[in-house]
Amino acid sequence: MPSDVEHGSTETSSLLERGRHSMKRFFDGFVDFAFQGNILQIAFGLIIANIFTDLIKTFVSAILMPPLSVLFPVNKNIEEKFAVLRYGANYNATTGYNTLHQALDDGAVVMAYGSFVYQVISFIMVGFALYGLAHVYTLVSHDPIIKYTKKCRYCRKRINEKVSWHGNWVV
Repeated sequence: MPSDVEHGSTETSSLLERGRHSMKRFFDGFVDFAFQGNILQIAFGLIIANIFTDLIKTFVSAILMPPLSVLFPVNKNIEEKFAVLRYGANYNATTGYNTLHQALDDGAVVMAYGSFVYQVISFIMVGFALYGLAHVYTLVSHDPIIKYTKKCRYCRKRINEKVSWHGNWVV
């Protein structure tokens, strides 16, 4: 008959083995989940999207905005345009605020419309760039991203332009 010490040791090793088995099963499940094709595609897509966003932001700020600042009658970058709604404590009426940062440091209430204009232009540029990439992908692939539509002449809903019939009607 085994002693209590031996029985406790067997119970502990059994408990440890079950814990190891549970952790191995958990880790194996995580590896199966993390390295599925879809998850890896999403991860790579997010990384590329982040790099692409940085590229477009740099293009907008370094290439596109300086000529726009010259074309429009502004003496600063468009990002630096602002309107003072309420002056700060140290406002000098002769010099005013030269930069947005200076106005904010003084505690002035400002409407920074230049950064909004910059973000709108950046958004539009990202949209056009993504559309261009989708168009190129559509040209070289058999699986189109861009699906062109037309209005159904009977129900007036937008349907795929390649559809020859919609519902019970022949289009």
